[in-house]
Amino acid sequence: MDTTPSLARDLAALGRVTEGVSYESVLRGITEAVARGVPGCAAGTAELWQEGRVMLAASHSELIALTDRERDLREGPSREALSSGRPVVIPDVMRDARWPRYAATAVRHGVRSVLVLPIEVERAVVIIGLYAVRPGVFAGGGSLMTMLAEQVTVVLANLWEFDDVVTGAAQMQEAMAGRSVIDQAKGIIMSTSGCSAEAAFDELRRVSQHHQIKVADLAKLLVTEHQNKHGGNRAE
Repeated sequence: MDTTPSLARDLAALGRVTEGVSYESVLRGITEAVARGVPGCAAGTAELWQEGRVMLAASHSELIALTDRERDLREGPSREALSSGRPVVIPDVMRDARWPRYAATAVRHGVRSVLVLPIEVERAVVIIGLYAVRPGVFAGGGSLMTMLAEQVTVVLANLWEFDDVVTGAAQMQEAMAGRSVIDQAKGIIMSTSGCSAEAAFDELRRVSQHHQIKVADLAKLLVTEHQNKHGGNRAE
């Protein structure tokens, strides 16, 4: 199946993940890229199936209704592609007898031919649907599926890596904040009891275990109470 040069360019651009990029924006970008870059394709959908959950994006709102209808029916080209792992082609919706209830909905939305491509990636499956208003637009889609598989794998891998980095940074920041408030709490205990830093931490840990509360949460309560009594900024 022929594609335009813009398809590869647009898909490659999606792989440059930056702050603010989301799964929704990536999926929507895929649908818009295939709608622009595949001759005869009028619209596209992309479903991300991960851990039993699905996220859907579409280049046109009408296809949201069609895909939701297909999911309710539990039959149709996308369901077939998801279960079989193989591309599904409907050359002419009005002449295809496999899913008559799906076909009726598709025709109402102006769809005459469909190509659905399942892309398996490390953590998920992406189901990409291409829709045309004329019959006979799509062939088997082998070369297109190869291109999409390569680019979608890169895009999602970059997005997952970016998420891991952001999550790791947030966890590190949280851990540093926790250590800071624990040090403040230790200082309060040392000041009031004259004990060592090690003994102050042991006391924090003993009380936290007794009350079944995290050491950092207990330390924050202690620091906040101390500051309320003596003035000053509250613990963050």
